[in-house]
Amino acid sequence: METFNAGQFDIAVIGAGHAGIEAALAAARLGMETIVFTINLDAVGNMPCNPAIGGTGKGHLVRELDALGGEMAKAADACCIQYRLLNKGKGPAVWSLRAQADRRKYQAYMKYALERQEHLTVRQGEVVEIRTEDGAVSAVVLSTGAVFSVRAVILATGTYLSGRTIVGECVEDSGPDGMHAALRLTDSLHHLGLPLRRFKTGTPPRVNARSVDFDVMELQEGDRLPVPFSYSTRETPENKAVCYLTWTTEETKRIVLENLDRAPMYSGVIEGVGPRYCPSFETKVVRFPDKLRHQLFVEPMGLETEEVYIQGFSSSMPEEVQIRMLHSVPGLTHAVMTRPAYAIEYDCIDPLALSPTLEVKAVPGLYGAGQFNGSSGYEEAAVQGFVAGVNAVRKLRGQEPFILSRSESYIGTLIDDLVTKGTNEPYRIMTSRSEYRLLLRQDNADLRLTRRGYEIGLVGEERLREVEEKYAAVDREIARLTHTGASPSPALSAFLAEKGTADVTDGCPLIALLRRPQIHYADLSPFDPQRPALSGDIAEQVEISVKYAGYIQRQQKQVEDFRKMEARRLPPDLDYHAIQGLRLEAREKLSAVRPADLGQASRISGVSPADLTALMIYLER
Repeated sequence: METFNAGQFDIAVIGAGHAGIEAALAAARLGMETIVFTINLDAVGNMPCNPAIGGTGKGHLVRELDALGGEMAKAADACCIQYRLLNKGKGPAVWSLRAQADRRKYQAYMKYALERQEHLTVRQGEVVEIRTEDGAVSAVVLSTGAVFSVRAVILATGTYLSGRTIVGECVEDSGPDGMHAALRLTDSLHHLGLPLRRFKTGTPPRVNARSVDFDVMELQEGDRLPVPFSYSTRETPENKAVCYLTWTTEETKRIVLENLDRAPMYSGVIEGVGPRYCPSFETKVVRFPDKLRHQLFVEPMGLETEEVYIQGFSSSMPEEVQIRMLHSVPGLTHAVMTRPAYAIEYDCIDPLALSPTLEVKAVPGLYGAGQFNGSSGYEEAAVQGFVAGVNAVRKLRGQEPFILSRSESYIGTLIDDLVTKGTNEPYRIMTSRSEYRLLLRQDNADLRLTRRGYEIGLVGEERLREVEEKYAAVDREIARLTHTGASPSPALSAFLAEKGTADVTDGCPLIALLRRPQIHYADLSPFDPQRPALSGDIAEQVEISVKYAGYIQRQQKQVEDFRKMEARRLPPDLDYHAIQGLRLEAREKLSAVRPADLGQASRISGVSPADLTALMIYLER
């Protein structure tokens, strides 16, 4: 193939899905000349799976990304059509925002965001080769022969890298939604020595809403007062759509079991490892044989389409079997399928080959993000893209790397899990992944990370000052509640009796009443005539801070202990094989991961407390 010099850039981003978008925007906004490649310009920001943003743990990531200066939260607020705050009946640590997005509107928003960004070029084309010079990244080559000289490359290939879609016996080399796969880049990555493996994910079928009987399904409305994703969104979002809940039947289960011999998951057709927490429906049937039914959510793809998405019905069964499965579900007995469900296999890297900056250890200037790193989910991809983009810029400028600790963010938890522990299946964030989830709530992401965004240059000073004033107001109100008493009165006694809590005969500080689980901040307004007018988010922070003060202080102590371990740095060239007292497994694992500090070393699978003691003794010599 004839090649030609097509241009020169600082950073090339391969892929314009959720990881590629945030990587390209971050790099360009920091002033680096950046080019982002996509196989199809009409697929920028595509949502081949459920068109929704957020969810348990995922909503935390979106809020954190917004605090740092990312784009996903703003796009969600511009394009989402139904908002729900999940787990509201539980403690604030697990509250997670989720919103149904208008799929096409979201794509259009993100494409336009890339197109109008200074220092950013958007280019349709398939990258087939990454070239190096003296071991470091030097250029990317397109299938057309175009060669772009670059100083850094971010791989955000999603499920396109050697993608293969599977519907029963129909197996095709393909990316999502029938777009062609990136088949040639894998060879180049193998040539660079990258440890690649096969993962798998899947999608449910889509059906025409006009063929659905919604009357027999349970209505799922959005929140009465929706909460926006972005801290910069001033207007309350509007719920413009509804979702529905239905259930599979014993007939659905019977159809699956009778056709398991045709299921690619069990016939040997599918080789890749699928996600544990979002399995195919046939896997649910096999894994939970005693369960007679499974819930399905019927969710709109957008406001200007009749397509609806059957969440919970992912499958790779033959199309005819899928239709029979659909027709066995209440409300879907006459459903007209518009797109069959499919499984998709793709190549990705073993994340243990990455440093905490998401740079490939063996290839300077090469970074990974999103599903290429072994994760699943739009949100997981977006935050990794952002971190990779920022770190690519900072390395080119000779600046300190941008690394978020797991003690300050879910983003840090996600990346630390991947690069320290690795993963044998598509990784999904959950609140249970964090040891410090009461501190890392979705509501206080701005407190935790806005300054970090300001320090790296992606958050303006005005926004930083707004956040500082917000939390200063929180502190002032807590101090006022501490020193303001509630006087005994028949009205107060009646109120406390109604709430099922003890009376106060001698009066008490308002903060003492607020600590009671039965009482909310708003409830105390009639007994607090001097109360200042506070916004809803400030009032929420006051209530959470007061009610959970003891637990928060306990976790803060845990963080202090964690940071002491992080402060014990490990030399990057440390010869672990020469350290007496380390077991063979520990030597191998430590040599492979090369942890930055003792804290990271403690989280490596196969490194025991005795190994850590041996390391500490060695460091103190």
